[in-house]
Amino acid sequence: MKRPLSFIAAVGMCLAWRSISYGQVFGTRVEATSCASAIGGNVTASNVAVVCGIAPEVLDALVKSRTVVLEELVSAHRETISLLKGSLDLNERQIRAALDAIGEKNIPPERLAVKLVEIAERFKALQTTASAQPGDDPKIAALKANAQSAIDAGELAKADALLADVETEQRRALDRLAVNAAETSAQRGEIALTRLRYAEAAKHFANAAGAFPANSADEDKRIYYLQRQANAFYLQGEEFGDSGALLSAIEGFKRVLEMTPREHEPLVWAVTQNNLGTTLSRVGERQSGTTKLEEAVVAYREALKELTRDRVPLGWAMTQNNLGAALYLLGERDSGTAKLEEAVVAYREALKERTREQVPLDWASTQHNLGYALQALGERESGTAKLEEAVVAYREALKERTRERVPLEWAQTQNNLGNALFRLEEHKSGTTKLEEAVVAYREVLKERTRERVPLDWAQTQHNLGTALQVIGERQSGTMNLEQAVAAFSEALKERTRERVPLDWASSLGNQGVALMVLADRRKDVAMAKNALSQINTAFETMRRGGHAPNAAYYEHQLPRARALVARLRGR
Repeated sequence: MKRPLSFIAAVGMCLAWRSISYGQVFGTRVEATSCASAIGGNVTASNVAVVCGIAPEVLDALVKSRTVVLEELVSAHRETISLLKGSLDLNERQIRAALDAIGEKNIPPERLAVKLVEIAERFKALQTTASAQPGDDPKIAALKANAQSAIDAGELAKADALLADVETEQRRALDRLAVNAAETSAQRGEIALTRLRYAEAAKHFANAAGAFPANSADEDKRIYYLQRQANAFYLQGEEFGDSGALLSAIEGFKRVLEMTPREHEPLVWAVTQNNLGTTLSRVGERQSGTTKLEEAVVAYREALKELTRDRVPLGWAMTQNNLGAALYLLGERDSGTAKLEEAVVAYREALKERTREQVPLDWASTQHNLGYALQALGERESGTAKLEEAVVAYREALKERTRERVPLEWAQTQNNLGNALFRLEEHKSGTTKLEEAVVAYREVLKERTRERVPLDWAQTQHNLGTALQVIGERQSGTMNLEQAVAAFSEALKERTRERVPLDWASSLGNQGVALMVLADRRKDVAMAKNALSQINTAFETMRRGGHAPNAAYYEHQLPRARALVARLRGR
């Protein structure tokens, strides 16, 4: 039986959406060598480590000082703001608005650069959103002009209020100005997105869609706004852990699919299937059971019927990668190997187009995911071939996922490489690779801090505890076992039963096994009873949650724990 280690699940899923006229499939990363080249591209946390050479801590200090008056802010951070103005193509007041939006949402330092570039992109899009439309009366045209001036001045709240007045005026003559009113609601949605207020954005896009009756001449616009609403719900759920928002996104994408027959707009239909699959996967990885994950696999396979390699090679590769992630999650919750083998196939397919030369960070992400699936297979098969392949894949990923370039992704792959080395050592009786794994995990914790990424920090604490536990079992003394128990206790500070029940059970159960060995060496019956209770709780939780492999591991430990309690009691 394999001891449960912990990984980052469903890595590298990508969301795509469309404009009314289908162009590229979004969601694949665009490499940016400077913030100027990133503007207008699809920017993610994986490809923007700093903006214009400005370190995260400098950006963090700038955000924290945003409450001072603008003149003092510019004076105190003249060089930094000058760099941002030139490369993001924003004026000082717009930079101030961007800092306010970021500061309001408490964005962590390592994501500040990404958010600044995203907001800069949205500011550029907003430059023309408040322009007058044919048929606008003088009052509305004046309000729009004022809104445009407010956007130029970085006064987004004022711009939103002015557009609200425009919206009110337009809705008084809804039949005549339905299109303009919808566009204004959508503009407010885009402003809300720029301010990272995704729930507000969803409401505005819903209002935009509601301006048109079903099956009208503007049906394509209604569908587009509903798609934007679903995407806003997804962002709210993904970035802020709002499961209800993810469920709303699922319903939204399903509604769009009903309104967009495959035969009429095949690529739009396929992109929406991909988006539905990604949202279902996010919900599925947070829930026990497999229903949502199975639905995600169906959605991805549907998407691939139109997102073909010949037609949109990077879109095809993105969806193959996403399919692999969903299959992996299904395979993780099953005792067999069929789904894991399918995941490996999907990742290898994705790598045919996601090459290191063309999209290096996407290539590295899929190499990481491939290693992930190979490792899971290796844990269920005899021999070490798949585990050795996993080590190769992780090391390939680390060629682009460097600590300097993408520290958290580097830590993620390092963590999983440590896990693979751990599994290889399980086939032997020594501790050399286990000790290497312990060193690797401690290095990872320098980047994965509790303040920065609490659940990832807890995951690595769990893995550190598991490695120390095995070393403790193979060596005399109690030091490593005591350190293992302490590491699991750290992990359980964030892995709570309410938050992540299966992860909680895994850390609780592994700590129980370490306590069992420690109790045996100390002849401590109370500790042995506690160990038995923890192992039993982990088994029941895994069984109810449908995680067959982990349930089997803890079930295998129960007779050993019961026998220890009986022996220490003198029976």
